[in-house]
Amino acid sequence: MPSPDIKGQQRGFVIPIGGAEEKIDNPEILKKFVELCGGSEADICIVPTASQLEDTGERYQKLFTDLGAGNTHWLPISDRNDAKKEEYVTQLEGCTGIFITGGNQLRLSTILGGTPIAQTIRKLNAQGVHVAGTSAGAAIVSQHMITGGNTGIVPTEDGVNLAPGLGLINTIVVDQHFNERNRLSRLLSAVSYNPFLLGLGLDEDTAAFIDGDNEFTVVGSGAITVIDPSDIEHSSMAEARSGDALTLLNLKLHILANGSRYNINDRKAFIE
Repeated sequence: MPSPDIKGQQRGFVIPIGGAEEKIDNPEILKKFVELCGGSEADICIVPTASQLEDTGERYQKLFTDLGAGNTHWLPISDRNDAKKEEYVTQLEGCTGIFITGGNQLRLSTILGGTPIAQTIRKLNAQGVHVAGTSAGAAIVSQHMITGGNTGIVPTEDGVNLAPGLGLINTIVVDQHFNERNRLSRLLSAVSYNPFLLGLGLDEDTAAFIDGDNEFTVVGSGAITVIDPSDIEHSSMAEARSGDALTLLNLKLHILANGSRYNINDRKAFIE
């Protein structure tokens, strides 16, 4: 299920970022996130769990501070016991924005999945707190999380590995470092399982700012590839053997660059 609706409240933005976001010369994505969270009044909590680098939390803390965030802090969550600590939950509950760093998405799912920290992130997003994630942090925002798969163009029966994500949105599946790592085949494989899912392939330094009405704006220097299987006429996934190429008929694909918009509910792309 997506973050539960709360009567009278608008869900916070969900912001998957394709990784390698610009941090120095023109940090457009990070700057927009800070402004959205309140600028000088922002309280941003960083979750660096996916990364195994000791300084990841501190580096993003400095970045957000330099971009004008009023208060920044990070949670040193490295195992499931950490993800159950009441003091970390309390720190989350006071924030206006949550940022999940890159690294290994299976570290995120195995450490955070089902814990008070994961439950609190979902609750806060439903209450209006904005949640951004880069690279692995982008993959986990959806209910179905891509954890690996084949590179290339042609989808195959065994072309993608999936695991449960945070479920902030349940109608999309996100892939990151998309064109840079040639990941079209694995995103096509993911949406071939069920046309309910919309595939979002995010290039590096590119983000989808998804608002509470499930409409997003593209921000960044790359593009977002949207794969819409809602009108698919046939998928051979059910009959395919391991390694077989898939037949997918009547898929719709959009390439959306900076400033383009897309309504997830209506499955419609448009420009300003």
